[in-house]
Amino acid sequence: MIKQSIEKGIIRMTRSLNLRSKIVLFYGLIVFLPTVLLAAGAGYMMLQTVRANYILTIREAVRQSAQSIEFRKQSYDLLATRTATDGELISRISRSYEDITEQLGTVNYVDRSFLLTSKYLPGIENFRIYHTNDSLVQDGGLLWKPEDRKLSGMLERDWYAERLASPDNLVWTNAGDDRNKLVVSHKILSSSGDVYGIVYLLLNYKSVFAESFDHPFDGAGEMYIVDGNERIIASSEPSEIGTPLSSSSLSEYWGRADGTVRTNNGTVLITQEIKSGWRVGALVHLDRLEEQSRRILYYIAAGIAFFLLLSIFLIMIVLKNVIWRIRKLGTRMTDISEGYFEAKVKNRDNDELGELELLFNSMSGRLRKLVEEHTDALLKEREQSFRALQAQINPHFIYNSLSLIRWRALDLQDELQIRTIDALTTFYRLALSNQVNVTRFSEELEHVRAYLDIQQLRYPGQVSVEWQVEPEVLNLYTIKLILQPIVENCYLHGGITARTDAFIQITVEARGDKVRLQIFDNGKGIGKEKLEQIRAGTYSGTKNGFGMKNIRERLALYFGPEGCLEIDSAEEEWTAVTVTIPVCHERPELRKGEG
Repeated sequence: MIKQSIEKGIIRMTRSLNLRSKIVLFYGLIVFLPTVLLAAGAGYMMLQTVRANYILTIREAVRQSAQSIEFRKQSYDLLATRTATDGELISRISRSYEDITEQLGTVNYVDRSFLLTSKYLPGIENFRIYHTNDSLVQDGGLLWKPEDRKLSGMLERDWYAERLASPDNLVWTNAGDDRNKLVVSHKILSSSGDVYGIVYLLLNYKSVFAESFDHPFDGAGEMYIVDGNERIIASSEPSEIGTPLSSSSLSEYWGRADGTVRTNNGTVLITQEIKSGWRVGALVHLDRLEEQSRRILYYIAAGIAFFLLLSIFLIMIVLKNVIWRIRKLGTRMTDISEGYFEAKVKNRDNDELGELELLFNSMSGRLRKLVEEHTDALLKEREQSFRALQAQINPHFIYNSLSLIRWRALDLQDELQIRTIDALTTFYRLALSNQVNVTRFSEELEHVRAYLDIQQLRYPGQVSVEWQVEPEVLNLYTIKLILQPIVENCYLHGGITARTDAFIQITVEARGDKVRLQIFDNGKGIGKEKLEQIRAGTYSGTKNGFGMKNIRERLALYFGPEGCLEIDSAEEEWTAVTVTIPVCHERPELRKGEG
């Protein structure tokens, strides 16, 4: 029941759609839309998975970088601490010297103990031991006294005083005059806490941290080292080295807890704290890292789109073929409904539509045969009716009667009567010749002249007749009795004899492959309503002869749509009847299937 209800609902909703729209709709709902949704969902899940993998990779990279930085820092811390806590060094710089020999011994000890040691670590550009013992010299090598010389962008005295005031024994700072230099200092303390000097190390930044900070994450991120005072010690962005964290671009992402992840507009920050209180941070632009993955995703999407469009293209081709064949069948059915029974459909395929086309061709052939049989029967019936109408008068009786009257007129020498009898004889000879219905224009015009001669004898001098006949038309063929009934209507219905200066103009001319016949008179014309009825073929008339409807039917029987009759008229002014038929050098035959 549920299945039937769903089927009925679908049929009801798609009832107003054509076949093409239905197939396209179902394809979109069943194939296209699910494919697009699945592709979008799979792409989104893939991006999320890639992003998660990237974050894991970044975490591991930050952890390894932190370990490497901590190891390097410990190496320099160890050198500074070992020097500052050396007992012999503390003893020598804290005592008073009496002569130069003792001072030279101390200088030799310092050089021997610390000069070579500082060479083992890379990046140490300057190694000094500052003291304030007035009795001990400064040799310009390792032993120095704070004076008014420049040191890291400030005077040695000021730097020394600042370091003494610092609560930390070991301090890492950036050189004030060069951000690419690092300064490591350590107070030289006695066991009682007295400060006798400060160890000073000037490090080359690139030699110490270049490995971790040189183009990190293939240019898709930056690496930072932030000390306990939240000052940037090292960075892959040179402009931010030595700046406070709060005034750097890192501040909006920085988290307080170790390993905190902050994301903003596709940017992720991962931090790792090391033992000395420093924190290593990686600020990575995931959108740059994901560019390759996104590009691959675009390629996949483009491939899916290509195959979807290809499937749509193929479906449209198949649909176009099916719809075209169905419409072709519909067109041929329309042709049959309009009377063209020669309609056939070319069949090249062996599918269901091909079987339907074969059945249609068989049906159209059978219909054509049945219609031809029916048309032949109708033609024979009409021809017999026409011949019966002609045969109502016995030609021999009329000819014999007219011949007798003509002899009597000759005896009486009555010329008017003889002319009348001759005209009647010619008229009936042509009208009552029921052997054939086709004649030449010369005989048809002779028939009209005989009729007009009779009318002129009846109404002498009242109607003038103008003939415009092209000689080359006389030998062409036409059907009988198409002009005389029209001329007769000028007298019977046109009231031509009651008009002043009445005239009838008869025109027969060839126009290309057509022959144009026109009867024009200046009689009383035809009323508008009656004219419309005559044109529509609904006017019954007096039914005492050959009417316009009869002429139209006979024109259609012999000439089909090429034979036409047109009537124009202005009431109380004129009437023009025009007949157009094709040029016939041979006798026209009855057309099967017409009318």
